[in-house]
Amino acid sequence: MKKYTYTLNIEGMKCGMCETHINDVFRRNFNIKSVKSSHFDNQTIVVTNEELDEEKITNLIKETGYELKGINRVEEEEKEGLFKRLFKKK
Repeated sequence: MKKYTYTLNIEGMKCGMCETHINDVFRRNFNIKSVKSSHFDNQTIVVTNEELDEEKITNLIKETGYELKGINRVEEEEKEGLFKRLFKKK
């Protein structure tokens, strides 16, 4: 299974509530594994098992009042854990 990590550069976050606002936007609009924002770094990191629509991301960030400065997407094969390998259907 593939894993996608999106690193977004977002300007306008000033506090922890801004981080929560951005995180909630991703949780409500996408099927994600995790999201973490930092107003200190002007950055949000989203991890998911599916590709996200970057145009939709751009529009949602803009609608919330923040400015998206860039998106970096990394795709990698997700490592299988011990239990997944042990109980894998053959």
